[in-house]
Amino acid sequence: MGLTKESVGLNIYKNMIEKKDEDEIVIAFAGNPNTGKSSLFNNLTGLKQHTGNWPGKTVNIASGKYNYNDDKYIVVDLPGTYSLLSKSAEETIARDFICFSDAKVTVVVADATCLERNLNLVLQITEITNNVILCVNLMDEANRKGINVDIDKLSLLLGIPVVSTSAINNKGIDDLKQVIQDVVRKNTIPKPTKIDYPNELIDYIEKLEIEINMMDLKVNSRWLALRLVDEGDEFLNYINDKLNINILENNKIDDIYKKIKSNYNDKDKVKDIIVSTIIRKAESIAKKSIRYTKYNYNKTNRKIDKIITSKLYGIPIMLLLLGIILWLTIKGANYPSALLSSFFTHIETKLSLLFTLIGSPLWLHDVLILGLFRTLSWVVAVMLPPMAIFFPLFTLLEDLGLLPRIAFNLDHYFKKACAHGKQALTMCMGFGCNAAGVIGCRIIDSPRERLIAIITNNFVPCNGRFPLLITLSTIFIGSGLLGSFASSISILFAIILSVIITLFISKILSKTLLKGIPSTFTLELPPYRKPRIGKILTRSFLDRTLFVLGRAIKIAAPAGIFIWCIANINIGGISILNHCATFLDPFGKFIGMDGYIIMAFVLALPANEILLPILIMSYMAGGSIIELNNLVTLKELLVNNGWTIITAICVMLFSLNHFPCATTLLTIKKETKSLKWTLISFLLPTIVGIILCAVVANVARLFI
Repeated sequence: MGLTKESVGLNIYKNMIEKKDEDEIVIAFAGNPNTGKSSLFNNLTGLKQHTGNWPGKTVNIASGKYNYNDDKYIVVDLPGTYSLLSKSAEETIARDFICFSDAKVTVVVADATCLERNLNLVLQITEITNNVILCVNLMDEANRKGINVDIDKLSLLLGIPVVSTSAINNKGIDDLKQVIQDVVRKNTIPKPTKIDYPNELIDYIEKLEIEINMMDLKVNSRWLALRLVDEGDEFLNYINDKLNINILENNKIDDIYKKIKSNYNDKDKVKDIIVSTIIRKAESIAKKSIRYTKYNYNKTNRKIDKIITSKLYGIPIMLLLLGIILWLTIKGANYPSALLSSFFTHIETKLSLLFTLIGSPLWLHDVLILGLFRTLSWVVAVMLPPMAIFFPLFTLLEDLGLLPRIAFNLDHYFKKACAHGKQALTMCMGFGCNAAGVIGCRIIDSPRERLIAIITNNFVPCNGRFPLLITLSTIFIGSGLLGSFASSISILFAIILSVIITLFISKILSKTLLKGIPSTFTLELPPYRKPRIGKILTRSFLDRTLFVLGRAIKIAAPAGIFIWCIANINIGGISILNHCATFLDPFGKFIGMDGYIIMAFVLALPANEILLPILIMSYMAGGSIIELNNLVTLKELLVNNGWTIITAICVMLFSLNHFPCATTLLTIKKETKSLKWTLISFLLPTIVGIILCAVVANVARLFI
């Protein structure tokens, strides 16, 4: 039986890859994580990119296009993976695409600084397809470390074309394009070296290979034979699903398979033999093609890691770094914030004068100036300066390679909470955006542990909540002698508390709704790299600062008009705003806040960024109309409306622990495909926040 496009479901791949015409050539990009694969992909495709989900999986796949010498190419950036022999979502996707798509070439991107480990994946892929190109990336970094890779020798030993590149410096890109074209046009024909498996297995593999070849399945017969030997019945089901064929219908294959099953009951033992053979082959090739001139090249890295990842110093150092970032943010934001406030106040005066000159109705002036412009002015003046400082500093930590080390330090605690160690990584992603953190939970293979990570991700503060935390800590906690230092410590404490609550709730979920034991995982600590200041500033300003600010402005603008309307439409002589606030006030007082604050949290469901602007508009519409020139006048507004330091603490606590924003909720629904877990994700942090605030408020009343 022959293999048709319909029988292997190639329509799935066609739907994922947007081909404008049949002349476009599909190229697959594979490789280990942290090899610079995505940078290389970006260099090739530029802005001609598309990101979509793999059919049936929740893993993002990026594809892009480029032209070279009259040929049109589509590049598919497969998920980073260390192997194709295990069964994570990323590995399954990479394997399926290389096996069953119409990709003409697979480019395997390897890290020149740890090439031996990367060669394991290269050898596995050459068993699936002959059309493989090895791209040895990060050559500049390897040269600095005294690692010399003999590209020609490596190509000879592997039997495939090998290209050296440095994606960061845009070196070797044209060479790679040329080699891809040569392989596509068959000017270069790769002949991958065969891996010599032990005699005890090779006899079965070769016999199966001969019989599978005769079936004309259009898939590498040696790879099918290998997987049949080491995966057995599970692989038969997989092939049945993919190829719509039962290969055991071939009597000779069936006889060989029965002999394998009778001689090798322990599939793990067979897999160990195959894996260890591949590793030895990779070691042999690396030994012959790599020369080290600086044997202590990573000695400094190891020394730093010994301190940063130590049980004694690791977490204190991370907290110190975070504290310094927060202190710089708070200290540095005050002056530019005051300047922006003065600027917008001046503009507001001019706009008010303009409205008077053109004879505009008072209500229109109030809606547009007091409702809309003043709200947007506050959002920009108060949120922009701290974000413009915090996000570049936080991105600097990422670029240096410190975030994986934070995850490494927290892994032990997540294991104790019966959660997956990778949850530490997704939690760190949540500090940027909870929706991104929820999507990041895809890296966790266990459904139980993935659900725990998704449900608890909202307990860490995201981009949208940091401006509120920084503002309140500055005006209520940092107003004394210690100033910005006290503010920094209070936010640091809030972050520590959010991590503790995350661990605590993870533990409770593991013992109740989502019982189970934690899985093990391997976390690669990437090398420390020289920060790229230009890219840090660009990424932090465009992708984070402007994104958060833009989202806040888009939502705050209609919210400002809405608040003004409900504050000026009366029912029974009392505004709708006051009716709502009065109704919510008893509950608000019980948990240390008031009705206006509770209403602000509810109205800020679309985005956390707009909570404080909504609250300010509500208070100002309620009668305390002042111009917010700086944080001093903001504090005056809040104090005039009954705020104390306890109110500020309760608001900060509830900001840490309350329902996710609408974007995160929609993401949770999409990832879990369950209203039940989305509802739990909504209720759980809200209940925790109510309990915490009620305890703090009522204990404080006993002593104040």
